[in-house]
Amino acid sequence: MTAMSDREIVSALKYVSRMKPSFMLSELRDYTKDEVSTADVYRIVEPLLDETGLRAVPEGEDYRIERLPKPAPLALGKEELERVQTFFKAPRVPRKLERLIENYVERKTHRQYDDPAVLEKLRQAVQAQKTQYWKEGKARKIDYSSGYSVLGYLAYQFPVYFVQFQHVLHDLATDGLLKDRIKVLDIGTGPGTVPLAIVDYYNRLDRAEATVYSLEKYDENIEAYLTLVPEYAGQKGRVRIEKPVKADLMEKPPVPDGIDLMVFSNVLNEIDAPFDAKVDAVVELASHLAPDGNIVIIEPADKENSTRMRRLVRRLLDKGLGIYSPCAFIWCDKCKADMCWSFEEKDDIQPTGLMKKLADTEESYKYLNTDIKFSYAILRKDTLTREKYRVPRRASYMRLAMLKKHVEKRLNVVAAVMSGDLGDKKDHVFKICDGTPAGPTYAMLAQYNVKPDNEALLKAKYGDVLEFENVLVRYNKENDSINLLVSKGSIVSPAGAEENEE
Repeated sequence: MTAMSDREIVSALKYVSRMKPSFMLSELRDYTKDEVSTADVYRIVEPLLDETGLRAVPEGEDYRIERLPKPAPLALGKEELERVQTFFKAPRVPRKLERLIENYVERKTHRQYDDPAVLEKLRQAVQAQKTQYWKEGKARKIDYSSGYSVLGYLAYQFPVYFVQFQHVLHDLATDGLLKDRIKVLDIGTGPGTVPLAIVDYYNRLDRAEATVYSLEKYDENIEAYLTLVPEYAGQKGRVRIEKPVKADLMEKPPVPDGIDLMVFSNVLNEIDAPFDAKVDAVVELASHLAPDGNIVIIEPADKENSTRMRRLVRRLLDKGLGIYSPCAFIWCDKCKADMCWSFEEKDDIQPTGLMKKLADTEESYKYLNTDIKFSYAILRKDTLTREKYRVPRRASYMRLAMLKKHVEKRLNVVAAVMSGDLGDKKDHVFKICDGTPAGPTYAMLAQYNVKPDNEALLKAKYGDVLEFENVLVRYNKENDSINLLVSKGSIVSPAGAEENEE
């Protein structure tokens, strides 16, 4: 093969695809003077198929090249929704993927995955990662340069992050933000957590397709990725997996344009770089986003990382990006986010077999990681938002920022629910926000006060905007927070419900 024949094949691909909606790949061999095999032709054209709007369908030892239809909005059918909902009722890592991970542990350690010596080293790796995670400043150094650091991640963090991203992906799908064919870029992919989650989610769908690109800094993570992701995706799956690019996201890495979904999953908080440098790196990568594409940023739910993520998102808005969710600037003002701690909570996952083995000690709680709590933001280049509601002019609602001046009064407010239920069986507590508060504000509803007129608070999803009528303002001096007491005489309803009925 020569460089000339490569150019001839590429030119032939572009020419024939303009003339014919469908043709056999072997036909392109007629356009070069050199002797080339169909396999050689495929090697040359395969990287170009996506950007030229083509697909290759295997037919025997040949391929049929077809023009792809223009991507359409992805609408999940009834059976697809049922399959996804069934998964979320008892979320877990599928046994096939569990076994792939166990096999990888055995390959790396040359022992059985449940060998006591292997399990003890995995426990040490998990504890080392936890210790680093909670350090501050320059002392905090999180990396995955050793084999056991990756194995520890797969045993402990991976199962939760794997299910967690499927929740986010499903929300994107049900909100109509995905197309039936998308390009995904996973930044800081690790051992392939997000790509594996995409493959697993798409396995429940009937017609959606995705091409997944990824960036990763550490060789050990790339090795794990190449072992796990292509095998789980399968050779003829509807999720096409590209080889991860070894690159540091802070150094303007080479990435494709026209990305429909760009993901930063639990990665920005681990980078040892100045805050402003991280903002600039995200802005640079966002330049490769499609005009109607989405950026998903996910971080842990602890106060430090959640608040830092909100500050980063606020800065990204100043740089020209828009936020789709969960924030709803219902007063048309953008908050400062300096004290914003909010997160979403989902049902616990079932532990993997490896996690159970890891937790088979006197201190089992240290190695069981099954709860899903995370902070996230979905950003876009346009002005599309999930919540369209804006407070009408002359509406009789008090901004949350003004509540300290009205302690012990009953009044009306409108705000978004920004947490799961933080209370217990006796008292329900939800963090709320309208984009204006100077400090934390909570809506509190005692169980004995739950009535049909106010139970919308208990049914609201994360980010939903609610109207609160006749709620009592209380100040919590110890926490410097405002509590809105929802009583039997209070009315809570979805914002704009009356307008929608009209």
